[in-house]
Formats: sequence, C-alpha cells, structure tokens
Amino acid sequence: MKPGHLLLALVGAAVLVEPAFAHAIGGKDAAFVANTVGPDPLPFMYLGAKHMVTGYDHLAFLAGVIFFLYRMKDVLLYVSLFSLGHSTTLIIGVLTNVAVSPFLVDAVIGLSVCYKAFENLGGFRQIGFQLDTRIAVLGFGLVHGLGLATKLQELHLNPNGLVVNLISFNVGVEVGQMIALSLILGAITLWRLHSSFTRFAAAANVLLFFAGVVLAGQQIAGYFLGGTPS
Repeated sequence: MKPGHLLLALVGAAVLVEPAFAHAIGGKDAAFVANTVGPDPLPFMYLGAKHMVTGYDHLAFLAGVIFFLYRMKDVLLYVSLFSLGHSTTLIIGVLTNVAVSPFLVDAVIGLSVCYKAFENLGGFRQIGFQLDTRIAVLGFGLVHGLGLATKLQELHLNPNGLVVNLISFNVGVEVGQMIALSLILGAITLWRLHSSFTRFAAAANVLLFFAGVVLAGQQIAGYFLGGTPS
C-alpha cells in the first residue's frame, strides 16, 4: 500500500470510529490512576504516551498542521507551539481544577481539525480571512491541553504526589506525540515522492475536515443528550 493510501485509510478510520474507542482513560488505567497515592512517575509517563497515541483527534489536528510543511524547522516550530499550549492548560487545568464540560472542549478540538483542514484547502484565502497560523496552532494547543485536563479531572487524582505524577503524564504525552508524529510525518514525506500526492492532497484534507465534523458532532450530541464523554 502506498503511503498516501495508508494516510487516507487512517483518516477514514477516524471518521468511522465509535466514541467508545476514543482516548478517554478508562478501565484498569482509570482504576490505577484513581487509587495512586504518592509519586509514581513511570506509570504516569506510560499512560500519558498511551493517551496521546490513541488520541486520534489530537493526531488528526497535528497531521493537518504538518501536511504542507516541507522544512523541518517549520515542523519543529509548529509542533513546539502546540506542545507549549497543551502542556500549559494540562498542568494548570488540573492543578486549579478548572471546571469545563469535556463535551464542549472535545467539540472545539474536533472543530480545530476542521479549521486546519479548511486552511489547507485554501478556504480562508477564498473568504479573505487568514489568522496567523502560529497563533491558531498555539490557541488550539491550549484547547487540546484543556481536553487532556478534563480527562484527568474525571479520575479525582490524589493530591499526594499530584505534581510529580502530572508532570510525568505530560512528559509521556510529549513522548507519545513525538512517536506518532514521526510516523505521520514519515508517511506524508514518502507520499510526497509519488505523483498521487498532488492528485489526492485535497481529498485527504476533505476527509480530514469531515473527520473533524464527525468528532465535533459526536461531542455536541453527547452534551445535549447526556451521553458519556469520550
């Protein structure tokens, strides 16, 4: 399978996946976190990495961010801005116990995927509006971090060792992000070597936009229908 076809398949899977398979912390992981008393950095690093690798909404946004970035310094710049944003609200959100509906936060995360795909398609140039991409990526990074914070707040973490465990979780998130992003960037880079990239780049971003619509729609429906946050 060509890298481009694989990427299209992954985006399509994100559209079709059920909310129950989202990246919320549940089961044994949730029980472990809720029952942890005192610092336990390594397991929290593992959980942070796992959370990001399975967080297809976060990864879909990052895929949109790097889709048309050809220079590594630009990739590092935008990924760093995103990391700065989500690290800030992840830590502050949990420590200050910011109360935000996880449905609404995750809906905005879905819309962030739509935003980046629409930008990649040249939509904002067509309507004469263009927000500085650096500001947009940082801003959406803040929202994504708040989404991570709401997932942890639901587990009622023990205050004993909270700071160490929270920082460890965040480090794990960064590690997981680097692993997943390396795979995505590698697939896109290989795809660019094929003529199909030019033909199907727009189609990939249309799928990415649709994935964002579905992700946001699931959360908005959950908010009004009283479902379980994903």
